This record gives sequence, structure tokens and C-alpha cells, in this order.
Amino acid sequence: MKTLFIVGTDTDVGKTVLTSALAAYWLHYKRGKSLGLMKLIQTGMGDRDRYQELFGANSSLEIVAPLSFETPVAPPIAAEKEGRDIDLAKVWQAFQSLEKQKDFVLIEALGGLGSPITHELTVADLAGEWRLSVVLVVPVKLGAIAQTVANVALARQCKILIKGIVLNCVQPLTEQEIADWTPIELIQSLTCVPVLGVLPSLNVLNDTDKLAQVASNLDLEKLFP
Repeated sequence: MKTLFIVGTDTDVGKTVLTSALAAYWLHYKRGKSLGLMKLIQTGMGDRDRYQELFGANSSLEIVAPLSFETPVAPPIAAEKEGRDIDLAKVWQAFQSLEKQKDFVLIEALGGLGSPITHELTVADLAGEWRLSVVLVVPVKLGAIAQTVANVALARQCKILIKGIVLNCVQPLTEQEIADWTPIELIQSLTCVPVLGVLPSLNVLNDTDKLAQVASNLDLEKLFP
């Protein structure tokens, strides 16, 4: 297994934060091994630009966003507004190229597992068809338990292997709030999926050393070879 698909329960839950942290960790601790970083489909402001700003100077990293739309809405709506098609063959070819050339590949999804990619396919459908191993990002907030259970059920319906769950603090929280809103033992008991750790609230994402340190606090043995 040399590819991880970073998905979420919804939009703005921390997929970019986790992807950035994992990439920073790989580049810091896996020196000599190359990495591919891909945004599945970009709508609106580009995560690719954010990754390029963070990691662009590193020659062992390749950053790709094979399909992008200017309109910041779901891909099928953006495609209709811009009079374009969603060329998943182009996305697949870019992914296959990265897998052949790089030692490891990180792919950031869009929206949540149930978000539409086309009028017929969701993110979960694509992950299942492409047999991608998934890390599920869950925001620490009220209702997180139900969201997690529902997304794990959707993943299993689509025959997706979930390697683990990462809880992300989208805002500064106390230890008690984290324990009350996302109790790790209860989530693991309900989903039978390991919780790999908790990402703290990060106001600034331009410190790669800090991102690598944050990632090192996660249980990465289940993710990286």
C-alpha cells in the first residue's frame, strides 16, 4: 500500500491540514524517498497553490491538480456553470503516473465521503472503485460521533478500507470538550476503526516543522510503510 486518500465527513473539516501535516512528516523523516501530492478535483481557490507555497522548493515532491474549476461548488455544478466535462480519465491517469514514479502518494479528496463528483458518483464511490485506502478526518464538535458512524457505514457500503480516523480541532478546544464531543473509546467501539490521534487547532499552516511535529503525534505506523 503506497497511497492514502484523505477524506472527511464534510467540507472544511481539516483534510488540507492533515494532508499538509502528513506531507511535511514524510519530507522531514523519510528523506531520500519521493512523495506525490494530489488534489483529486479542485473547485474554487486552489489547495494546489497552498501546497506549492509550502513544499514547492522540495525536489522529491511532485504536486498535481489534474482537474480544477473556478466556481467554488460541487464539481458537477461547477462543470455545468463553466460548460465543461468532468474528465475522470485525466484524474486517473495523473494518479497512475504518480504511483509509478513516487515512493508514496497522498491524495486529498473534496468535500465529504458523500460529496458528488459527477451526477452518478460520490467521493465514496470513487474511493471504492479505485481501491484507495482511506484516512477519515472528523471535526471535533457536537454531533461528531453520529457523523463518524454514518461515514464509516457509507465507506463499508462502498467496500472502502479505512486505515484510521483522525480527529481535528477546527477551533481551539479544551481537553474536556474534546473528550466529551469525540470520545475515542466510544468512536472506536461503534466503528471498529482505530482513532489515530487528535490534530490541535492550527491558525497558521506555513510552518512545515510544526506540521511535521503535529503529524508525529499521530499513530503513523498504520499509515506509512
